[in-house]
Amino acid sequence: MKHFVSPFNQAVDLKFPEKIIIYDTTLRDGEQTPGVCLRTAEKLKIARKLDELKIHQIEAGFPVVSNEEKRSVTTIANEGLDANILALCRTKKEDIDTALDCNVDGIITFLGTSALHLKHKLKVNQEDALNICMNAIEHAKDHGLFVAFSAEDATRTDLNFLKSVYKKAEAYGADRVHIADTVGAISPQGMDYLVRELKKEINIEIALHCHNDFGMALTNSVAGLLAGASAVSTTVNGIGERAGNTSLEELVMTLLLIYGVDLDFNIEVFYELSQMVEELTNMKVPENKPIVGRNVFRHESGIHVDAVIEEPLTYEPFLPELIGHQRQIVLGKHSGCRAVKAKLDECGITVSKDELCKIVGKVKEKREEGKYINDKVFNEIVRSVRGPFEF
Repeated sequence: MKHFVSPFNQAVDLKFPEKIIIYDTTLRDGEQTPGVCLRTAEKLKIARKLDELKIHQIEAGFPVVSNEEKRSVTTIANEGLDANILALCRTKKEDIDTALDCNVDGIITFLGTSALHLKHKLKVNQEDALNICMNAIEHAKDHGLFVAFSAEDATRTDLNFLKSVYKKAEAYGADRVHIADTVGAISPQGMDYLVRELKKEINIEIALHCHNDFGMALTNSVAGLLAGASAVSTTVNGIGERAGNTSLEELVMTLLLIYGVDLDFNIEVFYELSQMVEELTNMKVPENKPIVGRNVFRHESGIHVDAVIEEPLTYEPFLPELIGHQRQIVLGKHSGCRAVKAKLDECGITVSKDELCKIVGKVKEKREEGKYINDKVFNEIVRSVRGPFEF
């Protein structure tokens, strides 16, 4: 077996949409992480790897922001990738024209719809906001673009107004509407309610753009899909403003292994993609980050290591090779004889039972002294017990 998750998952009758679209916004919302700035070559490198994953859509950037950003979006759009390339635009004609110059397949245009945004950011009333949105959608559709309309701060917007905005967007030809949980403030139950309410009024695709301020971006995305949404915004490693966005690798692997929804992604590239984004953004992946964190397949506890050596799935829900990751046995104060012997076998060293016990004891001592048991320290320990030898 390559994975083993709870059989009780299948005991519940759940219905996901027949077709789910993942549109990745690492190159746009991910880059809006404070301190992150990607050049054209770096964006193209990530876009190519996302395409290797077989991502459906790539939100390549916000081209009106700068000449470099426009150059990046244009380069990605002209790369001949299989993924559809989208650009973010404000509800302004000049933004949409800039996106058209980039040769993108479509746009995501947005406007804040909550009373808070209308009053304090946009300083317009609801009627004016509606007109602004529809003029933008109409202009983009007149030029043959795929158009998604995103209601910024949708989850804190009056429901009746939100419905009217989305219904009018549909009437003006929008292909998809986005629920932006801009400050991650909705619950999974709230998302379920909201999507079901909207499904009563509109017939076009509903997408979810969830932020992770309360650690619920993934759960809210799954809840929205189960309620009838059919597209989700993600970022690699979950990067993004503040607490970040729905993690691409977490969503895809959750759908695949926990819920049995296969989106036909090339998941073997996940770890490589994660490390690439970590390096190019200088955003370190937490050691315990789900799916791609370095600790996910590292084992130190003697009891755990004994079992993992015998059968990895005793302490892993899936094998690391599925996503291009690797298992690592870490030596430390919790290590037992089997873990140390596995390390010795890896190095091609044979020791007696007495020597093995001594090495285990010294490993524990060194770790309790605050030393990390890397290869150099381990070699020193073995030499102190056995004397000089060749690896």
